[in-house]
Amino acid sequence: MAEPKKLFIRTYGCQMNVYDSERMAEAMGTEGYVATDRPEDADMILLNTCHIREKAAEKVYSELGRLKPLKAANPHLKIGVTGCVAQAEGEEIMRRQPAVDMVVGPQSYHRLPAMARGAVAAEFDEDKFDHLPARARAARGPSAFLTVQEGCDKFCAFCVVPYTRGAEVSRPAGRVLAEARDLVARGVREITLLGQNVNAYHGAAPDGEWSLARLIRELAKNDGLARIRFTTSHPNDMSEDLIEAHGTEPKLMPYLHLPVQSGSDRILKAMNRKHTAEGYLRLIERLREARPDILISGDLIVGFPGETEADFESTMELVRRVHYGQCYSFRYSARPGTPAAEREPVPAEIADSRLQRLQALLAEQQRAAQEAMVGREVAVLFEKPGRQPGQMMGKSEHLHAVHVADAGIEAGQIAPVRITASARNSLAGEILR
Repeated sequence: MAEPKKLFIRTYGCQMNVYDSERMAEAMGTEGYVATDRPEDADMILLNTCHIREKAAEKVYSELGRLKPLKAANPHLKIGVTGCVAQAEGEEIMRRQPAVDMVVGPQSYHRLPAMARGAVAAEFDEDKFDHLPARARAARGPSAFLTVQEGCDKFCAFCVVPYTRGAEVSRPAGRVLAEARDLVARGVREITLLGQNVNAYHGAAPDGEWSLARLIRELAKNDGLARIRFTTSHPNDMSEDLIEAHGTEPKLMPYLHLPVQSGSDRILKAMNRKHTAEGYLRLIERLREARPDILISGDLIVGFPGETEADFESTMELVRRVHYGQCYSFRYSARPGTPAAEREPVPAEIADSRLQRLQALLAEQQRAAQEAMVGREVAVLFEKPGRQPGQMMGKSEHLHAVHVADAGIEAGQIAPVRITASARNSLAGEILR
């Protein structure tokens, strides 16, 4: 019997890429491929790329250069570039790096089995979920991602997503429910619903289009599913029924990632965000009225073209008013093809100074949010062993990483834990018997 072919996937970027990599592995499983964590052993290598970070394309070319000797050693090795850099660069990737056999955009990875048989550049489809094979019946860990929406119609001035992921498309509700049932049957207890603008979800159903709140309520009827999360949201799509769901649906966890990007209305307008700082703050107030213990996370960009010191101070003031439990912050970097890329940048030394000040404030807020958990009882969904012998790690309702020294806890178990200490990015606790 011939040995199975081996597949190595390196995933960059967001949770949706993690989900996409899983589905690509399943698609290639129909061709006889099994996963390996060693590129040296692989018969196929896929780089599932992200175009959000600075110099994303150049980093991919550097990685391809490192992989090129493997191709020389094994002429049968196939190398593919998938994801958003593949969509943005297209055939240019194969021109610059002839070792590449396939270039596959994020809407086309269902074509991988056929494309593996020849050198083909990316096409842009919107029906990949119709063509993917049924998910394998293998057991899963307790947490899983599930893509329900892709693409973006917002066209923020700094963002490449509308050009690499396309227009907003929502999966039919029935297919989402079926995939969720399958995940739960394989051991999943927590599902995170994914989308570039996940709260813009409007999936087709027999009784009309469902909102994200309706989808969550229907998912919650699955007795085996204990927890539901969703990311990433846009303030303009934070509907009344979704705000209400945070207060009425116990399985919807008290954590929300809601990017604002700036606290300056002038900069928000230049970004084409179509919301104001005050409107964002009112949203946070209403969410906290619905669920007082909700932890708010966000994204912030510093040094956007035209940002003044007064604009930056408006961002700092917004952060002080929100009190983020977690927040991602970045210095603006231009993305080719986006409107903001044509504008005069803020000098790097000024942007770096502002970012340092912002990150110091955010770190202080995160530390305060974690320290406030000490002494409290939380429910932890345990996922895997920790780094220390006998240690287990899991996530609280608020998405805090929690470690306990208790070898009797198994992955997939939800147990009450009293928090005893706060570290930089995690909490420590003890099981309550």
